[in-house]
Amino acid sequence: MRSMNHLVLWLLPVLLPGADPHLTSAEVFTSGQDGYHTYRIPAIIQSAKGTLLAFCEGRKDSRRDWGNIDLLVKRSRDGGRTWSQAITVADLGADTIGNPAPVVDRRNGTVWLLLTRNPGDVREKQILPGLSGMTRTVWVTHSQDDGLTWAPPLDITASVKLPDWSWYATGPVNGIQLRTGRLLIPCDHNRLDATRRYSHVVYSDDGGKTWKLGGSAGPDCNESTVVELRDGSLMLNMRNYAGKNRRAVSISRDGGLTWTDPVLDDALIEPVCQASLIAFGKGRRRVLLFSNPASTERVNMTVRLSRDEGKSWSVSKTIHAGPSAYSNLVELKGNTVGLLYERGDADRYERITFARFPIQWLNQ
Repeated sequence: MRSMNHLVLWLLPVLLPGADPHLTSAEVFTSGQDGYHTYRIPAIIQSAKGTLLAFCEGRKDSRRDWGNIDLLVKRSRDGGRTWSQAITVADLGADTIGNPAPVVDRRNGTVWLLLTRNPGDVREKQILPGLSGMTRTVWVTHSQDDGLTWAPPLDITASVKLPDWSWYATGPVNGIQLRTGRLLIPCDHNRLDATRRYSHVVYSDDGGKTWKLGGSAGPDCNESTVVELRDGSLMLNMRNYAGKNRRAVSISRDGGLTWTDPVLDDALIEPVCQASLIAFGKGRRRVLLFSNPASTERVNMTVRLSRDEGKSWSVSKTIHAGPSAYSNLVELKGNTVGLLYERGDADRYERITFARFPIQWLNQ
């Protein structure tokens, strides 16, 4: 494990005024600070001990999706009100490391994190055709001390990527643990024909020791987010390239091994962007929550609520009306919702912000 004891000083960020007194926000990562040009691609998980772990890509020299990019995490032990300094989860020289996809094994508290890697001087358009030596590889690391230290990343590409796939992305969003104990991570890939995009999942049935490839959904889908429904089936909600600026949805009834043909959800407008879907609460109070920029442009970060397992979305609230993009929801203690998201004012990706609000606020 990497020692990070010198980075566990707790910092109090500036609280931002929310649009409503029930909505409070705190800066987590601000572009241009602490040696990084840009911070992007947030993901968040709550550990078994209640610690929030906020991951992102630290882009050293530019906002580009390629270059010298490290994977970072900050910790919060008070529900997102304050955040630690950044801990480096993975820095493999000048390579591009990113697409964080964390999941917690509730049986022992281990935090697993899947991520991707490619040479820093290789762009996506070079990877898509599957050129020799210019591919994306898939890696996994884990923490057994509540996110303070992380094991050296392990290459699992051979287990979760087929030979005729070129582009590959894990998450970027939280994974889930099924009632069976299976750990499941939403992912996406391109086949060697670069126009064919698909969502898929990977899973582990042995507590993260080994990872296997599940089923795919598509085409014309990629970045996805997954939730387990009341009946044990899985819902995959996907970024959609088929037109109409609507999210695509697919269902699995065998733990993610196969998926139905995608259908569009007309209620979930999108600008072709990543989004987040989680189950919140238990029993009769259990609902689904969904977040994304609810627009045909990357603005208007919105959280929606469904009481009927995603068949309809009866409630929505705007979190930030201005520029916004990737996001990840998390359930907090005390019937409180957390949202880690990319937020801007004059620019699209100036900061990564954590918002928190009571679930009742969505109904006001």
